[in-house]
Amino acid sequence: MKKILLVVITVVVCITIHAQRSSALKWNNAGNAYYTTENKEIVKYNLPNFERIILVNENYLKPEGVSAALSIKNFFVSNDEQVFLIFTNAKKVWRYETRGNYYIFNKATNSLKKLGKGLPDASLMFAKISPDGKKVAYVSKHNVYVEDIATQKITQLTKDGTDRIINGTFDWVYEEEFGCRDGFRWSADSKNIAYWQIDARNIRNFLMINNTDSIYSFTIPVEYPKVGEDPSACKIGVVNIASQKTTWMNVPGSAVQHYIPRMEWANNQQLIIQQLDRKQQQSNIFLLNTKNGSAVNIYTESDAAWIDIKSRWNNDNPVGWEWVNNGKDFLWISEKDGWRHIYLISHEGKKETLLTKGNYDMIDFCGIDEKHGFVYFTASPDNALQKYLYKVSLNGNGDAILLSSTEQKGTHNYQISPNGLFAKHNFSNITTPPSEEWIALQTGETIKGTINTTQKNTGAEFFTVTTEDGITMTGWRIMPKGFDAAKKYPVVFYVYSEPGSATVRDTYGSAGTFLYTGDIAADGYIQISIDGRGTPLPKGAAWRKSIYKKVGILNVRDQAMAAKEILKWNYVDKDRIAVWGWSGGGSTTLNLMFQYGDIYTTGIAIAPVASRLTYDNIYEERYMGLPQENKEDYIQASAITHAKGLTGNLLLVHGTGDDNVHYQNTELLINELVKYNKQFSLMSYPNRSHSISEGRGTFTHLATLFTNYLKQHCPGGGR
Repeated sequence: MKKILLVVITVVVCITIHAQRSSALKWNNAGNAYYTTENKEIVKYNLPNFERIILVNENYLKPEGVSAALSIKNFFVSNDEQVFLIFTNAKKVWRYETRGNYYIFNKATNSLKKLGKGLPDASLMFAKISPDGKKVAYVSKHNVYVEDIATQKITQLTKDGTDRIINGTFDWVYEEEFGCRDGFRWSADSKNIAYWQIDARNIRNFLMINNTDSIYSFTIPVEYPKVGEDPSACKIGVVNIASQKTTWMNVPGSAVQHYIPRMEWANNQQLIIQQLDRKQQQSNIFLLNTKNGSAVNIYTESDAAWIDIKSRWNNDNPVGWEWVNNGKDFLWISEKDGWRHIYLISHEGKKETLLTKGNYDMIDFCGIDEKHGFVYFTASPDNALQKYLYKVSLNGNGDAILLSSTEQKGTHNYQISPNGLFAKHNFSNITTPPSEEWIALQTGETIKGTINTTQKNTGAEFFTVTTEDGITMTGWRIMPKGFDAAKKYPVVFYVYSEPGSATVRDTYGSAGTFLYTGDIAADGYIQISIDGRGTPLPKGAAWRKSIYKKVGILNVRDQAMAAKEILKWNYVDKDRIAVWGWSGGGSTTLNLMFQYGDIYTTGIAIAPVASRLTYDNIYEERYMGLPQENKEDYIQASAITHAKGLTGNLLLVHGTGDDNVHYQNTELLINELVKYNKQFSLMSYPNRSHSISEGRGTFTHLATLFTNYLKQHCPGGGR
């Protein structure tokens, strides 16, 4: 329930390259150059002088019999820059375009060959060149294949793949909640491939209905584990390329009562994995012997609420393991002392060293410079809305060193090259548009670009509010144009308030009402958003995890109590208070309208979870516990429980093809509202997904609907 916030939060965090994510810089291994595409050509820029070298001319990227060069969705370069793996004709699998066609371009022979001959078109996923550069592995139709680059001989390594036995990739819920998509890994010696197998045969289908694409309606099945249902069974196999035999790893515990969100090679004989129990309150790190499958637990931690995984601080990407000292140690991130910190753990788990000392949270892990002995990360000890780059010694000695300029107050993002040589640096704050520079990281010298600190009058400003519960929260607000303190104005609250994301950040473009058509400030509205407890701000684990078993309760009260204080402002019209949100924000909107109708007069809820018992098991059980043990918490947290409390104006918006938050939620809510004769407005978008983005004119229609409803039921302007 977290995707829609990306509409307004546009600046990315420190990024690690992995399959089919093309937003990150593609550094060479030495860290002194990067690759990109320009005009259908693959080019290289050497640093620090930005010498431009064309590696592959577009004329070489024209398949036989085709006049146009390939449209490159993504590409990968071998270490010797002689072999190029090109991803094209990309198709969406749930949220991202992760399947399509792959081509190999061999620079030595100037030959371009399509991979996967004989397999269905646009069915290949996550293709990766072997470390020795001789083969490519990929997934097609839930099976893992390997193809010899020279001969194009294809070997099918797994034979049992179906829509429910999933090899080398993941099911819907692993992708949504853990960021897991690419599900196999080459060994360093290119002799073996380790892969996940998800057994979803016992997961029931949720059926979405399509009424518009044919005369007779048809159903679209989505393998979807609702909260309280057992997860898919998950196990790890290692397949030998020569023998095509898989050795299964003997991971302790029940395969249907645990999750394995991370797996990588430790060396050519061992895998390292992270296992979470079903409640996600205990994390185990195992070393797995790939010859006999035996497992050794080297590190365990537990939490009374939940344990986050790497994707939470790595741009929704769980891939990779941060090995140092030639594999003798690795870096680990934990909140076990109340703050998100970086630890150095020995290979066998017998020794650990805290690297980031102090009462502050690491925000993003950004890179390692072993030569100089430093780890790079972002943090903001003094202002939870901002972000700055720090480095800390790998040996645990000394305090973290601030690297970002103290003159630039706001949000700093970095893409750091291997070995810590160079970085691309972006900066913005709520009134300063984004700008970028390239820096030599060791000296801090700018080698290209400049950071612009010229402010733009966005009208946005930060404020704090303390509620009657003693909770102090930060928000942003945008006042109406031509504001007259002697008049009273309507307020439009934008809410999310769940653990998936925060709405209040010191970044440009993070404040505003993106669905409003026209100039909302000129039309006389005060716009406000506030982050309460439970949102993922760097305020310590206690702040973030106070919401455990109270999603829909504690966060909703924080929002309402903050609004109650804002209603005391002399220029706020208490009879014109609107609230809106999408996904988890839609859920919050409903609860605010139903439980605090004395505060909110108009609500617009888009794609909301109306009953917490309808959402997926990984998300809900992480934050709410198992409904078999505390179902009453789920009932009290669900908006449908409180529907009879509606007194204001409500617009309910949902796509009927939403595979994430099912349209079922809206129909369940309709029944409750009808039962109590609560009048409301409804807009259903046929076959649209959670983003309500498909179909010509959809966004314009939604924005117009939103704006007109707001103007009609909560008119703007001072009075």
